[in-house]
Amino acid sequence: MTSLLLRNVRPMAGANCDILVKNGKIAGLGRFEPEPGMAVEDGSGAIAIPGLIDAHTHLDKTTWGMPWHVNNRAAVLRGRIDFEREHRTEIGIDPHRQSMRHAIGLAAHGASHIRSHVDIDTTHGLSIVEGVWKTREKLAGIIDIEIVAFPQSGVMVMPGTVELLDEALRQGCEVLGGIDPCGIDRDPKGQLDALFALAVKHGRPIDIHLHEVGDLGAFTMELMFERIRANGMQGKVAISHAFALGMNDYLRVGQLIEELAALDVAILTTGAPSATVPSIMRLKEAGIRVGGGCDGIRDTWGPWGQPDMLDRAKVIGMKNGLRSDNDLAHLLSVVSQGGADVMRIEGYGIAEGCNADFTLLTGETLAHAVVDVAPRPLVVKGGRVVARQGKAVVDMP
Repeated sequence: MTSLLLRNVRPMAGANCDILVKNGKIAGLGRFEPEPGMAVEDGSGAIAIPGLIDAHTHLDKTTWGMPWHVNNRAAVLRGRIDFEREHRTEIGIDPHRQSMRHAIGLAAHGASHIRSHVDIDTTHGLSIVEGVWKTREKLAGIIDIEIVAFPQSGVMVMPGTVELLDEALRQGCEVLGGIDPCGIDRDPKGQLDALFALAVKHGRPIDIHLHEVGDLGAFTMELMFERIRANGMQGKVAISHAFALGMNDYLRVGQLIEELAALDVAILTTGAPSATVPSIMRLKEAGIRVGGGCDGIRDTWGPWGQPDMLDRAKVIGMKNGLRSDNDLAHLLSVVSQGGADVMRIEGYGIAEGCNADFTLLTGETLAHAVVDVAPRPLVVKGGRVVARQGKAVVDMP
């Protein structure tokens, strides 16, 4: 059913009204009487916002619902990458089952869209992404999943990876990923040239993990800027994490931000507590598209995280030192409208004509809703109720 009358809600914490949904679209905001046979829900005065968006996560990695994974390894990036690649099958991380659990958790907590990086390497080929493709099909109508072909183990240091990425894009991955051209591949020119060539060949956007900090990360960004200009990819590139933007050099960061704005490069942040992170308020002032994501949750990398974008909003907000109500309202935008802007989602919003993808939040104001700890009262996707009080209409496997 895609027709619905949702009564007694406050869109974006504004005036109380009803939301009328027909054929999966918002047909009007105001006061309405239900048509014969139309489903009716009472929002009980809750805030209605467009669906939350996890624009940076790893659906294929979580151990959610599995026996506790004992993690006694040093927190070294290369070591964690290699351990996961070589032991995920032995541990029992089935990419379809685990991505179902992660995605259903996000839907239950109000998310309508996901951008997930999915590992592609010469050990597993395309088997991991095939598991997440299956999840996407199973959850059609519950949550939308966009897949990034992600060479986590590297590109140049893993011969054969370029060919696997080429095939993944040919088969339907919507975005091409990458990771630390200097730190992982030690060949920034080689990696970036290969990735941009693939992106141009398939007409796909790029989203590169950049954990590199300080001047090294800035150098890598500048190499990306050169290739964006050379390949006409303005507005088609995102940088995830972008830890270099958190370095203690205000003028240097300002120069990078000016370039990001000029080339319309998006930034995706997880508010990583253990790293330097971009200032979301400084990026806002520069007009840069910024989205948020919960990254990996409870996996072989670490025990932290929840499949909940309001939980992640709190992490990002605390890392950015946000306290004022206006800043908290912007924080909510980062994990909703910001993700839609990065992913170029059409029909997103809570106005007449938009897709009927929205969630209800508790709280008096948008700022209150961000910090309130409560299940989402109701989640609607395409005009259909897909979750109530934090529980999805489909069960986790």
